[in-house]
This record gives sequence, structure tokens and C-alpha cells, in this order.
Amino acid sequence: MTRPHTPEADRVHADFDAVWGTPPGWRTLTVVNHTTIGLRFMLTGLAFFLVGGLFAMLVRVQLALPGLDVLTPELYNQAFTMHGTVMMFLFAVPVMEGLAVYLLPKMLGARDLVYPRLSAFGYWCYLFGGLILLSSVVLGVAPDTGWFMYTPLSSVPHSPGPNPDFWLIGITFAEISAVSAGVELVVAVLRTRAPGMSLDRMPLYAWYILVMAMMIVVGFPPLILGSILLELERAADFAFFDVTRGGDPVLWQHLFWLFGHPEVYIIFLPAAGIVSTLLPVFAQRPLVAYTPVVLAVLATGFISFALWVHHMFTVGIPQLAQAFFSAASMLVAVPTGVQVFAWLATLWLGRPLWKVPMLWLAGFLFVFVAGGLTGVMLALVPFNWQVHDTQFVVAHLHYVLVGGMFFPLVAGVYYWLPHFSGRMPSARLGRYGFWLVFVGFNLTFLVMHWTGLLGMPRRVYTYEEGLGWDLPNLVSSVGSFVMAIGVATVLVDIALHFRFGRRATPNPWHADTLEWATSLPPGAYNFASLPEIDSRHPLWERDGLADEIAHGKHGLPGIAHGRRETWGVEPLSGRVREIVHLPGNTLLPLVVAVLLAAVCIGLLAKAYLPAAAFALAATVGMLRWSWENGAHPRAAPDATTPPDHPPLHSRTCDGPGLWGMNLTLLADGALYLSLLFSWFYLWTVAPAWQLPAGGAARGGGLLLASAVLLTVASITLRRLVLRLRQGIGAGTAGGLAAVTAAGVASAGLLVFALRDPRLAPTATAHDALVVFILGYNLFHCALAALATALQVARVRAGYVGAGMPYEPLVVARLWYYAAAVAWSSYAALGLFPTAWRAT
Repeated sequence: MTRPHTPEADRVHADFDAVWGTPPGWRTLTVVNHTTIGLRFMLTGLAFFLVGGLFAMLVRVQLALPGLDVLTPELYNQAFTMHGTVMMFLFAVPVMEGLAVYLLPKMLGARDLVYPRLSAFGYWCYLFGGLILLSSVVLGVAPDTGWFMYTPLSSVPHSPGPNPDFWLIGITFAEISAVSAGVELVVAVLRTRAPGMSLDRMPLYAWYILVMAMMIVVGFPPLILGSILLELERAADFAFFDVTRGGDPVLWQHLFWLFGHPEVYIIFLPAAGIVSTLLPVFAQRPLVAYTPVVLAVLATGFISFALWVHHMFTVGIPQLAQAFFSAASMLVAVPTGVQVFAWLATLWLGRPLWKVPMLWLAGFLFVFVAGGLTGVMLALVPFNWQVHDTQFVVAHLHYVLVGGMFFPLVAGVYYWLPHFSGRMPSARLGRYGFWLVFVGFNLTFLVMHWTGLLGMPRRVYTYEEGLGWDLPNLVSSVGSFVMAIGVATVLVDIALHFRFGRRATPNPWHADTLEWATSLPPGAYNFASLPEIDSRHPLWERDGLADEIAHGKHGLPGIAHGRRETWGVEPLSGRVREIVHLPGNTLLPLVVAVLLAAVCIGLLAKAYLPAAAFALAATVGMLRWSWENGAHPRAAPDATTPPDHPPLHSRTCDGPGLWGMNLTLLADGALYLSLLFSWFYLWTVAPAWQLPAGGAARGGGLLLASAVLLTVASITLRRLVLRLRQGIGAGTAGGLAAVTAAGVASAGLLVFALRDPRLAPTATAHDALVVFILGYNLFHCALAALATALQVARVRAGYVGAGMPYEPLVVARLWYYAAAVAWSSYAALGLFPTAWRAT
């Protein structure tokens, strides 16, 4: 819809624009609202997609005929590595996250996400991490060991140049963005919905994004850990994956695929959410089996973490493990099948309208089901042994990922284009683009199954005549160019529609979800008032709702207080329980991201002193970021609320920040559990594991003392928090100062443990892991102490107290986590080796 032009409505929207509007010129860099950030994610992802596609075309040109030398072996290795890396890490996940960042608040009836500055920070990390990776191409040192970076191929003896370092540092930096977006999206779905929107009334897209985001929070940290360990091995010669020093290169595969196979579903689920959103609109009826589909989505997310060895059947794992992971790989087809049959039943019972988005959905159903069938074939261990590392696996991967992600994504782009531009795309060009992509894709990858069954390995830069691979490779290469022309047609259609597309009418597809109750394109604040929801299909069941929202006839219609605010609700029922006030535009996310990018560049250049200086500057920037929070005047210019309204979240004991801390610690815990997995895995599996005499107890006594100190500090902080909740603020600053001192002392003990001259991390994997675990504990001690010291300053500044008890509750979670990590680390380093010797 377009904005209504009555005097009352104009006045309301002018007031909102003054608080929420996007500033002009260079100050657009300060924007933090989700609409702008989501669009930036998608446009940047499109740019990376085109770069990744260029690498794919180079690969197909090289393989079109036998014996070609368009690319040297070195350049070919770089091309296929960069193609996979860019498409998996810089396109698929970020674009889906960007679409969710853009859509979710609009679908949920909110004005923004809960952590706007975190969204902006995540975007800048994504952009700079991607640019760091792509700079390797310009410098001629692009990664060349595959997008999976297997050791020992990526270790120094086999890759002495900086090529893998660009991958490890650039991708790890970019993954900060993915995890931050995961935390943001989970809290947004659970805590900032429209009043009355209980979980069973949420749009299905929100369920898909909730599961996807939780999978990111749990699934990405193992790869982050693996990347850090491998970079430490490359830069400091720590022994983690070197079999001669007690490591094991297969450990990298475990850490990588603990992330890698769930990532397939991290990519698929939001695409399936698009399908479940669009199909009812074009079938002109609600989706069949809402509750079974929700349960299937939850089951998919859960089962996907039991599949990682699906990619490792040929590395020599025990047969019992092969049987378990083979069964799990087939089991995941069950919840996927539930969704597919729900979509088909919706089409069968509805009256489908074959608009351009519907064509892409039909293409998705054909391609993805075919990819799922080959996935079941690969789950069978004997068949997997035969086709592993052949073109058959490449074809399967593209059928699942392109069919499961790209086709729904384009359908969604066409569907939501009026949101971005206020105009409708061309139906004719859209159909041409679809058929070119559909035909080209199947020509490229359907034939590749045949090539793989004929024995052609993946990742070979050329082949001889007479092997039976000539014709299928030529067909695949021709098909890739047909597909590229189709993608170009789609992009031209989208570009032209901004100038020549006809103006979109209100809710042009006659959709049922709240994002179509905004203006087209929407303002920065989405809704002038926030409606109460009593059904799953509000726009189908309440005529005139959009006009009522625009005229300010629902919740939170005023803006005189100068705050950016939205409702905070109960996670299950959707009942309002606070007003969440949000930060405004700021340069701080960009500044901190730039400083962290400088840290990454310093590490690449092996300029460690400048890198440390930039890390210190980034820490100062984060502290400045934290200072403008809660009761700070810039966070809440006017803290008063009407008598019939709930309080601001910063004046409660359970605001969204507490949920964000819990989820962040969940991600941190996933990394830590992966670290403990690495410790126990090498103890039990590494063929040359070396246990130095007395080495198991190194640092054990100091670690135990640190754990005791952290426990005492946590108990003290808990008591302070209970007093604040009871309205007693006296002695808070002194108590927090004492807790800070305990954290500093605990960190000091760990520093002494790390200075033990017997520790030799470059000699054995045992000592390398001991040093890393001690360093992990030291980092969390120092972080907890620093966060608490900041709270001391905020108490003295009047931003924390009996009437504002919120922030110490958040910091307390960090102390509990640090104490738990210290005790479990002591059990692993100090107690487990003793028990092992006893057996």
C-alpha cells in the first residue's frame, strides 16, 4: 500500500520520520535499522554471487573439452576453491540471513530487530571479511586447497604460502556476522512479535528462520574453532593436526563437517520458509498441515546435527559409526518429505495462479526432490564408497543447494520486489529467465551424475580423450552458459523494473502476512502503530487493517518521547510485557568492524604488534558501544511511559539483552564443547598421541584455584543481583568492584599457568591443546572482569541501580559460564588423564 495522505496520517508519519528516518550523505553509514541493513546484506550477497559465478564459468570452460589449457593447474585449483567458498560462505547463508533481517520484523508486526547495532556490525564484518578473502585473488594468492580446507593439504608443509591464511582469517571474520545474525533473529522471533501473536499464530517463515538461526548459533562455532586451531598451527606451529606430533588431520574434518552438514539445512530451511509463505498465496488457500510442518522443521534442525560423518564414510571410521550415520542420513528425509507433501497437498486443494514466483516454486519442487533422492543414494555406505570424490557428488550438491536455495530465493525476490521498489516486475522477462535457468541448470548438473558414474573425479583440471567424459562435459559446459544467460535475464528484469515497472497496488498478491500492511516501499519504522493479532492470516481476515495501522489506531502510535520502540512480548503467548527501546543511528558498529578488519590484515601480514594495538582499540570501541545502552540518555531520551503501558525493558529484570547473552553463551558453549571433543578425540584416536611425563597436570592446580575464585565471585554477584531485584541498591558499586578484583586475580593465575616452562605447544598436540584451553579460560576471566568493571562505572554514573537492575543480571550469566568452563576444564585437564592412566 502507499502511505495515506490525510492530514492526520501525514502528521503521524512526519513525526516518525524525524526519529527513524535515514540521514543523507555519508551519514547513511550510521544507519542501523533492519530494512537498510537487510537490503545491504542482499545486495552485497548478489555481488559475491556474481563473483562466485564467474569462477564457476572458468571451471566449466576449462572442462568443456579434453586437454584444454585455459587455466593452469594452480589457477584451476584457485577457481574451484573460490567458487565453493564464495557461494557457501559469502552468498548462500548471508543472503538468506539478509532476507530474514529485512522481512522478520515486518512479518511479526515489529518496528525493528532487537539489536540494531549488532545487525549493522554483522553486515560490516561480512563485507570486510569477504573483501579480505577476495583480495587474495587480486594479490595472486587465492586459496587453492578446496572450500573445505582439508588438512594436511592446507598445512604449512603442503601450502607454505599465505593462500590458506586468507581463507581462515577472512571466513572466520565473516562468520562473526552469521553468528551475530543468528542471535539477533532468535531473540527477535521469540521476544518482539505483535501482541497476541502466540507461537501457534506465527507465520511459518518465522518458524523456519527460528530453527535456522538456532542451527547457526550451535553449528557455526565448531568451524570457527577449527579455523582458529589451523591458523595457530600455520602461524605459531602449534601441533593440532600434525600426526607426527600427536595430532590428527581427520580432526579437522570432524570440526568442519560438524558445521558443514548442518549448513546444508541452514541454507535449505529459510528457502523452504519462502516456499511455505508463497505457496498459500498463489494456491489461494492456507497451507495444509501447519502443525505437522512446524514439527517437521524442528525435527530437521535436530536431526541435521547427527549427519556430519555422512561426508566421511571413506576416511576409515568404524563400521558401527558408518551404520549410525547412514541411518541418520536417511532419517532426515522423513521430515523433509512431510513438508514436500504438505506443499503438494496445498497445491492440490487450491487453485494455483501461475505467476512468475510460482514458476520458480515449481522448478524448486522438481529439482530439490531429485537432489533429495540422490542424497538417499549417497547415504548408503557401499554406494558412497563408489562415487565419493566423483562428479556425482558435485551434481548432488548442486541439486540440493541450487534447487533447495536458489530457486526459492528467486521466487521470493520476485514476490517481494514491490516491497523493495514499489513496482511490479515484467512477467515476460521473468518467464524467459526462469526457463533459461531451469533448462541450463539441468543440462549442467543432470549430465554430471552420468559423468560421475563413469568415474570422473572431482577437482581435476583436465582429462584425456577416450574416457567417455568428452560429450557429457561439453553438454555441462554449454548448459552452464545457458544458465548464466538465464541469471542475466533475471537481473536485467529486476534492474529495468525499478524504472519501467508499473506501480504496485496495495498488497498486490493478495497475501495474508503483515509485511504487506506497510507502505510500498516501507518506511524505516515499518508501522505507525503496532496491531494486535488474533489469527495466522491477519490480512485475509481483517479488511482495512493496513489503513488502521497507517492512521495510528493501534499500539505505540506516539513518538513525542523521541525513542525508537517496539513491543516486547511473552515468548509463548505473545502477551505484552515491556516496551523495548532501541538505539538510533551510530558509527560505532562500522568503527569497531574497521578496527577488527585491521586486526585481520595485521595477522595476515604477520605484523602482530600492530594487530594487538588494533585489537585494543577495538576493545575500547566496544566499551564505548556498551556505554550508550540501557538507562543512558542517548538510549532512552525520555524514560517515562503512559500509566497503562508496561515499563521500558531496561527497567525490568528480563529484557531481550538477557536472552541475547544466553544465546551468545550457547554459541560460545558450542565452541567450547567442540574444543573438549578435540581433546578427548585426540586422546582416544590420534595414532601418535604423546603424553609428556607429568604433562597432564600442567597448570591443573592454578586452574583449580581459578575455578574456586570464579565460583566465589559468581556467588557474590548473584547475591548482589538478588538485592537489586528486591530494590536494594546500597553497596552495589563496592560489591561489583570486589567481583572485578576476583576476576583479575583469576586471570592472573591463568597467566602464571600459561608461563609454565614445561609447556611445549609446538612439540606435542597435548600441550598445544592444554595451552589453548588455558587461554580460552583466561579470555573469559578477563572478559567477565572487564564487563563488571564497566558496571561499576555505570553504577556510579547512575545508569544501574535498584530501579535499573537489568545489566548486572546480564553480566552475571557471563560469570556463571566462566566458572562452569573453569571447572569442566579442570576435569578434562587434571582429572581425566589420571583416570585414563588408572585404566
